[in-house]
Amino acid sequence: MYRQVDNNGYLGGRAEFPATNIAVAQSGQLDAIVALERIGTRLTFARNQEIYAEGDSTGCWYKVISGTVRISKLLADGRRYIAEFCFAGDCFGLDNTRERLFSAEAVGEVAVMRLPRHASEQVIDQNPALARLLRETMMRDLANAHGRMLLLGRMTAAERVATFLIEMFERCDRTKRLDLPMSRNDIADYLGLTIETVCRVLSGFKRDGIITVPNAHSIELRDREALEMAAEA
Repeated sequence: MYRQVDNNGYLGGRAEFPATNIAVAQSGQLDAIVALERIGTRLTFARNQEIYAEGDSTGCWYKVISGTVRISKLLADGRRYIAEFCFAGDCFGLDNTRERLFSAEAVGEVAVMRLPRHASEQVIDQNPALARLLRETMMRDLANAHGRMLLLGRMTAAERVATFLIEMFERCDRTKRLDLPMSRNDIADYLGLTIETVCRVLSGFKRDGIITVPNAHSIELRDREALEMAAEA
């Protein structure tokens, strides 16, 4: 079962944020985030634990505090489709339906903020900065969805893996070493490939001196330009 945790990092009901994050504070987003998190509940989940299942009610949505969440769907023939990986700061579960179309699971140890939909809508109506923040999130998700359509519809296996690595380096704000929380099987289901193909492509990149693979969950980037060329071949 999930575990509800105390609001550590909260003082007098207010979340602690880095004092140096001046841009966020000046934009009004700091107060907006605090207002939203006041109505939320912090939960933790263990590795591979289900956060919600396909068919569940959409009465709440979530924000990732730490860890990685995978959004997936099990197809009728037993195959799994992973639609998205969500990292710290990402929101998920913003479904515009009565029932969940996908399930959400913790990739590793995960902490999330669960937010009731009705109460959060009231807060959003009263806070323009928060409305802008969520709108930007939705627009980013739409842009990512368009990119996923191109990746799955037109790219070769090597292009898909290269694009995935670049995406992960950028989203995790890394330049040289990337710690991947997901398994090779997760990556394969995200890219619409077999695990054998993912491993073969990574081995090819390693052989060409583009990356090194210290262990199953780490990638070291040796040649960014070559990786970008592989993604655009």
